[in-house]
Amino acid sequence: MTAFQPVHDPAFDPTLVDVDMHLIPPTAPVTGVVTRNEICLRGKSASFIRHVCIDVAGTPLEGTFKAGQSFGIVPPGVDHNGKPHKVRLYSIASPTGGEDGDGRILSTTCKRVIDEYRPEGNADPDRRGLYLGVCSNYVCDLRPGDEVKVTGPVGKRFVLPQEPARHDYLMMATGTGVAPFRGMVLDLLEGPGGPVDTEVHLVMGAPYSTDLLYDDLFCKLDEKHPNFHYHRVISRELRPDGTPQGYIHHFLDREVRLHEDLLRRDRTLVYICGLAGMQTGVFQTMAKLGVGGQYLKVKDEIAGTSPADWKGPDIKRYVRPTHRCMLEVY
Repeated sequence: MTAFQPVHDPAFDPTLVDVDMHLIPPTAPVTGVVTRNEICLRGKSASFIRHVCIDVAGTPLEGTFKAGQSFGIVPPGVDHNGKPHKVRLYSIASPTGGEDGDGRILSTTCKRVIDEYRPEGNADPDRRGLYLGVCSNYVCDLRPGDEVKVTGPVGKRFVLPQEPARHDYLMMATGTGVAPFRGMVLDLLEGPGGPVDTEVHLVMGAPYSTDLLYDDLFCKLDEKHPNFHYHRVISRELRPDGTPQGYIHHFLDREVRLHEDLLRRDRTLVYICGLAGMQTGVFQTMAKLGVGGQYLKVKDEIAGTSPADWKGPDIKRYVRPTHRCMLEVY
C-alpha cells in the first residue's frame, strides 16, 4: 500500500514503443564492424570517453533497436578464472534509425575505467598499481574496421512513448547517462516523423564544463528548435554571481517556477539516467515541490517523514517510479 497515488488524466498515460529484445543472446554473439571511434567530451578532461559506432548490417540488430535500449559487447579473452569474458551492456546513443538513418549503424558512449587496485577477500593487501576495465578499454581502443562481438537489444521501459508528440519531457543525466538521451532527443527533434512541438528539456550534470558530452550537438539543437531546452549544471564551477551551481536537484530547486509548471502537467514524462544516487536529490525535490505523487510511489514506511530526511537506502527500499518516471541508474 502506498501513501499517495499519482493524480493524472488517464488520457495522457504513456504507451511505450514496442521493442524487440534478446534477438542475439550472450551465448551466441554476432559480429559487428567499428566505423567510428572518437572523443565526445567538450574539452580536456580527467576522463576518457568515446563515441563508438558499430555497423550491425546483416545481423538481427539491424533495424530492430530503439533509442534508449542497450546492447551487449563481449570482449575477447578470458577472465582470471580462465573463463570467457561475460557480456557487458552499453546504452545505445543513436536514434532509432541509427547513425545512418537506416538502422545499420548503432553507437554507444564508452568511458575508460581506470582505477587503483582495491584488495578484496584473499587478495594481496600490498598489491599496488592500476586496474583497467576489461571491456571499456577494449571498446575505447577499437579502430574503424575492427570486428566486435555484439548481442541484444535489451530494455523495454527506458524508451519513448508510441505517440511522442502528446508529451512534454524532462530528461536528467549525469556522465555517460546522457547516451540514451542523445538518441531520444534526435528521435524527437529530427526523426522521420518530424519534430515534436511539445517541450523537451535536457538537464546535463557534470563536474566541469570539459566533462560535458555531446555539448556541441545539444547546443546546436537548442538553437535550432525553440521547444528544446538544454540546461548545463556544472557542480564544481561557480555561477556568474559567484555561488555554487550544485547538482541537478539544486538546479531544479532554483528553477522552481519553470520546472514546477512542467512537472505538474499531466502529459509530462520524466527520464533519469546516470550514476546511482542521483535519484535521491531529484526524488526529494519532486516531493518537496508537491509533484512527487505523479512520478513516485512512496510506501508507508517513510510517507510520514520529510523528503529532506529521505536517505539513499530509504529511497531504494520504499520509493518506486510510476509509469511517468523512467529510471536507469548504475
